[in-house]
Amino acid sequence: MSEIYVKNQKLKEYLSELGSVAVAFSGGVDSTFLLKTAQLVLGDQAAAVTAKSSTFPKRELKEATDFTSANGIRHIFFESEELTIDGFAQNPRNRCYLCKSELFTKMKDIAKANGFAHVAEGSNMDDLGDYRPGLQAVSELDVKSPLRFAGLTKMEIRQLSKELDLPTWDKPSFACLSSRFVYGELITTEKLKMVEEAEQLLLNLGFRQVRVRIHEKIARIEINPDAFPKLLDPETRETIQQQFKKLGFIYVTVDLQGYRTGSMNETLSKN
Repeated sequence: MSEIYVKNQKLKEYLSELGSVAVAFSGGVDSTFLLKTAQLVLGDQAAAVTAKSSTFPKRELKEATDFTSANGIRHIFFESEELTIDGFAQNPRNRCYLCKSELFTKMKDIAKANGFAHVAEGSNMDDLGDYRPGLQAVSELDVKSPLRFAGLTKMEIRQLSKELDLPTWDKPSFACLSSRFVYGELITTEKLKMVEEAEQLLLNLGFRQVRVRIHEKIARIEINPDAFPKLLDPETRETIQQQFKKLGFIYVTVDLQGYRTGSMNETLSKN
């Protein structure tokens, strides 16, 4: 048996040992694979739990809801407005820790109230290579990380997802909208809406992997470099510029390095 299937079997055995689990579900590649595998192993002893907030785009919420509905998975929703967490809106370096602490505390209460023994989240081995303060909260609250326990990487999760015919197997990576803000810049509902609508515009124009990083009133677009020619098409470029300015951006820029995860973390080593 190849290594990836050994890991997948380890994941299934671990989930079986947990007995029942509420999966923190965003509808992304990792949490979708984890949730579906949990359902295959545990049946109705697995459920999805999703937080509704201003940092979670409506399109992602709809995709998550559509998936659980199509697969007959119980889906529990709750309200979680990160901007009300003390210190979160000021966007400190440990912003993700503040968020995950509040989020998983609520999820553990919801899981207990609904008869689930554990809460599980979808981080994978690749997440250990970047600055991820949220993982501290995962550890402190004893939230389970089955994909990391099994040693699965993002590429392996995509491969296994494809074999399960999951719609997310080739879905672009996503992170909450707060990750678009440079550390120290105030996060507001208005700016979150600007970012969400700007990214939705790019998606509507046919770009797949997108980020719109916000620096006050400057938009810094990150896309895969192979999509640069499409972005620089005169008609497309004019549409983006006009629409972004209608959203409230004064300047619209393109990051020549292209899309990459955690680009805002690049500033940390320089401070």
